[in-house]
Amino acid sequence: MKKNLKQAEAASQQVLSPEEAAEKEALRAYESEILTQSAPHHAGPCLLSARDVTVKFNLRGKELTAIRGASLDVYEGETLAIVGESGSGKSVFTKTFVGMLDKNGRIDGGQLNFHGEDMAKYTKEAEWLKVRGKKIAMVFQDPMTSLNPVRTIGEQIAEVIMWHFGKTHDEAKAETIELLRKVGIHDPEARYKQYPGEFSGGMRQRVVIAVAIACRPEILICDEPTTALDVTVQAQVLDLIKSLQKEYKMSVVFITHDLGVVANVADWVAVMYAGKIVEYGTVHEIFKAAEHPYTKALLRSLPQLGTKGHDLYSIQGTPPSLFKEIKGDAFAPRNADAMKIDFEEEPPIFPVTDTHWARTWLLSPQAEVYRAELIKREAERMDNAVPEAPFNYNGAEPLLQVRDLSVQFKLSGKTFKAVDNVSFDIYKGETLSLVGESGSGKTTIGRAIMRIYTNNVSGKVTFKGDRITGKLSRHEKKKLHMEMQMIFQDPMASLNERAKVDYIISEGLYNYHLFENEEDRVAKVERILEEVGLTSEFVSRFPHEFSGGQRQRIGIARSLIMNPDFLVADEPISALDVSIRAQVINLLNKMKKERSLTYLFIAHDLSAVRFISDHIAVIHKGHLVELAPCEELFAHPLHPYTKALLSAVPHPDPDVERNKKLLHYDPAMHDYSTDKPVWVEITPGHFVYGNDAEIRAYRRELEL
Repeated sequence: MKKNLKQAEAASQQVLSPEEAAEKEALRAYESEILTQSAPHHAGPCLLSARDVTVKFNLRGKELTAIRGASLDVYEGETLAIVGESGSGKSVFTKTFVGMLDKNGRIDGGQLNFHGEDMAKYTKEAEWLKVRGKKIAMVFQDPMTSLNPVRTIGEQIAEVIMWHFGKTHDEAKAETIELLRKVGIHDPEARYKQYPGEFSGGMRQRVVIAVAIACRPEILICDEPTTALDVTVQAQVLDLIKSLQKEYKMSVVFITHDLGVVANVADWVAVMYAGKIVEYGTVHEIFKAAEHPYTKALLRSLPQLGTKGHDLYSIQGTPPSLFKEIKGDAFAPRNADAMKIDFEEEPPIFPVTDTHWARTWLLSPQAEVYRAELIKREAERMDNAVPEAPFNYNGAEPLLQVRDLSVQFKLSGKTFKAVDNVSFDIYKGETLSLVGESGSGKTTIGRAIMRIYTNNVSGKVTFKGDRITGKLSRHEKKKLHMEMQMIFQDPMASLNERAKVDYIISEGLYNYHLFENEEDRVAKVERILEEVGLTSEFVSRFPHEFSGGQRQRIGIARSLIMNPDFLVADEPISALDVSIRAQVINLLNKMKKERSLTYLFIAHDLSAVRFISDHIAVIHKGHLVELAPCEELFAHPLHPYTKALLSAVPHPDPDVERNKKLLHYDPAMHDYSTDKPVWVEITPGHFVYGNDAEIRAYRRELEL
């Protein structure tokens, strides 16, 4: 690290030399020209031009500059993706396009030119109503916050049509039914009368899209519309947005932190950090030839680009405080390769091509030697990354065995089988991942194993050779709770918001008297915090004072302080940014090695699953349909449902995304009326669910 900084300082002294000061100022003067020089390369005319937009908020008597002179153009018929971590300003920036800043926020500078008018000068709601919805519409991340839970779906869409176009109720209803059909909702006449709570997450997102396109907007802003969705549903929603864009000739602004999604939908990409656009280019330029250290760091954090057995690259530190004035490159404190000038002067825009630019001093001619050295160092790192050897099952002993596990629930007087005769083994020291769509039964299996569900549970689960289903003595329950722990999906919901970190982590110690005295308890808490990458000063804080990634680390620390042998990790990374996700994955792998832990990892993100798993089990509507070693499953998926899941996984490569074929799984394709399905080990360690005819077909497929 010290060597890198010395090299950086030597290079930066050249950049900072007085002789180059004039050149630096000249580059700043050309920024406006560089921002618009890509115009001839766009498909149509510019619809919206944002220039040097500054947005400030008054919070608790302090002024926060959320957007620091951001500039961007939206062109007709194209998709522009804005990417960056949570808090980078993506949503705030685009909310200025529709006048939806909250009462504490204001546009403090810059221009928003749309059809010859500067919307930054709008002061009345009536001015925004001419634009919002009718000209520029927005689809938000959580559809339940956009939909009224006590009004029918149909009435909420029809209301928009009547308001903007003055149509009668019957005309609006007919148009609404047609819109519901267009966004892929079956039986729209019946669905018109239903409420948001009667729809799945993917269906609700389709409804929100229908609301947004009801007025045929010129620009559709999609704010993280697929974040909470399964990969298959996500792929369907992305296809829907692309088809609607083509039909209505809309421009789409796509806000996301999922770079696989960006590769799928975007024509152009703007990378945002600390309220400023730091890199801009075509989707191929950003993915194939990124220049800004922050863009490169985001790409390196992806599990698909990692090497199994090695830590994923993760961005250390936290974004800068926007309450303070930022000096230099805002990303410099988190950039291990930063130069001296990065801490002193904000970089201007440096053109890479006519369509690609970045704000980084590494593109300065005076930093050419240091830049070449960084490229060489990265190439050497890639060459030296050797994948970890697969888990060795020879002589391995099963730690947990599940046999014919079934879980039933009663809904509206009817019995619903959430899990149906599931069987699998988890060996000591391995990670078995359970994947499937929402509602498939993944979490139910995890909770049944943890004895959170005990009623209406049948089958047999053994842990270390002892049966743990059915009635257990108080001593057996205590022993089990100390040896098996769970990490939950939403750290905010699973942490007591009124308790300090010290108590949250110590709760297990208190309940089972696992400390000798107060000094011993404090030492154990501080030790486990250090293990998960937090400091002892955090013990006096409350959960809401932490970022999502930090809260998840607290949840992990709470589980590990009991010194368990087995952890159920239920979607522990689904709600996190790509860089934070990498940190949590690295932490779980580190804890596994240092503590000889065994994991049941529940997820729908198959890219992360591949990086962390030894075995993968695929579940569909309560049935296990396939189980195999990780690389075997990705190389030779057999069951049609597994193939459909894998076909929907986003890849951070525009060429792969544009050419991939999305497979759809229809359970009706199976004929089990006479030839009944069974669970078969088709090759050593590779199990699949099917009848005799299907098993024969799977065997032939493996022989090809």
